[in-house]
Amino acid sequence: MTRRLVLASQSPARLGLLRQAGLAPEVIVSGVDEDAISAPTPGELALVLAEAKADTVAARPEAAGALVVGCDSVLELDGEALGKPADAEEATARWKSMRGRAGILQTGHCVIDTATGQRAAATASTTVRFGEPTDAEVAAYVASGEPLYVAGAFTLDGRSAPFIDSIDGNHGNVIGLSMPLLRRLLGELGISITDLWV
Repeated sequence: MTRRLVLASQSPARLGLLRQAGLAPEVIVSGVDEDAISAPTPGELALVLAEAKADTVAARPEAAGALVVGCDSVLELDGEALGKPADAEEATARWKSMRGRAGILQTGHCVIDTATGQRAAATASTTVRFGEPTDAEVAAYVASGEPLYVAGAFTLDGRSAPFIDSIDGNHGNVIGLSMPLLRRLLGELGISITDLWV
């Protein structure tokens, strides 16, 4: 019998990545207050947030016996951690500061096996090189509303795709979840990802 897999995230992009890879996760949203959590570096922040989400969901009765996956992404630019922008004004300013530059998309991953209490966690990093959209293109993108719901105010699989020149690293990581890293973390817990295929 296939182990239950629970995604501790409301991200449709993460859910989509898992489904495309042959998995059928249930979704239990953690409700963690991301603004209340801090860490010394963007990479550490992404990991601490992922662990907080996984821990919160793993402690719930409805997750008993399941494998719980928590993830969180932040964009590192000039050493700062950029999550979801607060409003359209912030999204616009951020895009103007990112034009023609490169940032590092950090995604923390935490897997908890609630049957054994074992856990494995790590952060995946992908360099993102931004293009130079015009002010009009930035305004149109912000007006679409999309950047207000994603870390770094952009996504590879949406309307901002034309404004990203290249990436160096795993593309899924930028969307929200690195499947190669998830496979390695499951392996640390003695679980083959192929055993979770449906």
